[in-house]
Amino acid sequence: MATKKATGKDKAMAKSPTRKIQFDFSASEAAAVHLAGDFNNWDSQATPLRMDKKGLWKTTISLKPGRYEYRFLVNGNWENGVSCSSCVPNGFGSMNCVRIVD
Repeated sequence: MATKKATGKDKAMAKSPTRKIQFDFSASEAAAVHLAGDFNNWDSQATPLRMDKKGLWKTTISLKPGRYEYRFLVNGNWENGVSCSSCVPNGFGSMNCVRIVD
């Protein structure tokens, strides 16, 4: 089996520091909101959000520079955030949000 040789860009990305990235979802009526994406292997329970006094659910996670796809699980239903400016089709007939971390 051939091994992929790391490029200069790959090495730079591996050494890149992580950044704190906030995700939020507005749903004051929701009982539970979770964040799932390729950064947590799409584990729908790994990253719960907490609701603030205004009904905005929030979480902050550390991510390295790169492109990440994600969605929110709101009361058991997959949703995209309204502040998401870029989406791509997924293999389930819906869309995933995209977040670029510089």
